[in-house]
Amino acid sequence: MRPIEVGSTSSVRCAVGPEHLAARLASEPEENYPSVFSTPWLLAQFERAAAKVLRPILESGQVSVGARVTMEHLAPTPLGGEVTAYARYVGSDGALYLFEIWATDEGGLIGKGTHARAIVPEAAVEKRAEKRFAQLSNQADGFN
Repeated sequence: MRPIEVGSTSSVRCAVGPEHLAARLASEPEENYPSVFSTPWLLAQFERAAAKVLRPILESGQVSVGARVTMEHLAPTPLGGEVTAYARYVGSDGALYLFEIWATDEGGLIGKGTHARAIVPEAAVEKRAEKRFAQLSNQADGFN
């Protein structure tokens, strides 16, 4: 695996559309969330930015996966705003690649935190997911 330089940084942009709003998360009648950029979508942008830093060192068949995140969502971004998420590689902890993450909109800082990613074979991730699903299905069958 090729090395990555500490301090390597990337960014991604997201124009806030209706699908990115917290209000879209409601799935029960009594749920009510504001029509602003949601925290799950902020997390997704942090993941995209960090994964982008790692892209140049991925070998064929590898992907990077999120392993840990600590974040604060500090300010709301309205529909039509633009969010830019950044990730800066700060070092490693064993097999984990560690990042400082932050995001801004037209009004300034909206979120910050830390993120860790691992590089793994894509096929192994999918195989592990299938195995977990099969185990869960077998457990559910035992309750019927």
